Amino acid sequence: MFGILYIVATPIGNLGDITLRALETLKSVDFILCEDTRHTQKLLNHFEIKTRTISYHQHSDERKVREIKELLSGGKSLALVTDAGTPGISDPGNNLVASVIARSWRDKAIQNDHDDGLPRSFRVARNDSVLPIPGVSALTAALSVSGFPTDKFLFLGFPPHKGRAKFFQEVSESKHPVAFYESSHRIKKCLNELAGVLNKNQQICVCRELTKQFESIYRGTIEEILAMKILEKGEFVVVIN
Repeated sequence: MFGILYIVATPIGNLGDITLRALETLKSVDFILCEDTRHTQKLLNHFEIKTRTISYHQHSDERKVREIKELLSGGKSLALVTDAGTPGISDPGNNLVASVIARSWRDKAIQNDHDDGLPRSFRVARNDSVLPIPGVSALTAALSVSGFPTDKFLFLGFPPHKGRAKFFQEVSESKHPVAFYESSHRIKKCLNELAGVLNKNQQICVCRELTKQFESIYRGTIEEILAMKILEKGEFVVVIN
């Protein structure tokens, strides 16, 4: 029997944001896959969770992925967490999810060859090897307080190290609000690059350190935002109307 990989959202700052379902899942699984085991251990200790942890991050090789899939093939239940937020959102967790789904499809296809004669397409649709345990996401948190219409929006992850001019040109040409992440050491550069492509009247919402002690939300045009001299510390979400 193929095990289940739970994709568990964890707080992006305030520990009170974790869900009861997330806590229950983290307590009940056989192992927790962590971006940084030391970071996750602080969360587990706070809630007195004793589940064993395994390191899985963007530098994990194919051997690590095989080990994880073998655990699942052996019927073990696993929870995937990142340091903060929802795994798989601008995060290498989506690569693991895709690999696990492909493996479980193969395993279940073999098992289901002896099933009740149902069409193969229906058998594949019953696949439940990866399940979401939803919760906090910096993206949705920022969109919810932006004040911009969010029935449609474009999410672009992190601006690339190379090809940034093309990235910001795409931002300026979007017909819908755009949201993306930015790191503390590049936020100033990011805002200056936006100043070169945005209409001077376009409204921007910059969210810094959401849910944390020094949470700050800045709103205005790009010129007004630049004049605010935003502190270059923490994690950022930028939303452009």
